Amino acid sequence: MARIDKINGEVMRELANIIRSLKDSRIPLMTSVVKVSVTSDLRYAKAYISVMGDEETKKKAMEGLKSASGYIRREIGKRIDLRYTPEFIFELDNSIEHGARIEELLKRYGK
Repeated sequence: MARIDKINGEVMRELANIIRSLKDSRIPLMTSVVKVSVTSDLRYAKAYISVMGDEETKKKAMEGLKSASGYIRREIGKRIDLRYTPEFIFELDNSIEHGARIEELLKRYGK
């Protein structure tokens, strides 16, 4: 396993724990980290976030994460020993919701 893959996994795990501990009412419980991609220079990390709910819920959750990004970055810095603590870029990911919709359709019309 490449070093960057290991870092991605560790950052993803810690990010999920930090998001779960945030006390922001805009971020629902059904918010999960789907994937994290840290750049090779460790300066940036793109975090793909899945939020269950309507468009307004998703928008508010992303705003909540953006406003907490400084805190999240500090926490990652404390928890993971890296040369640089990456700056987070949050990206909404609908793949889990998409998968649930496909499963629902398969149950309804398929086998």
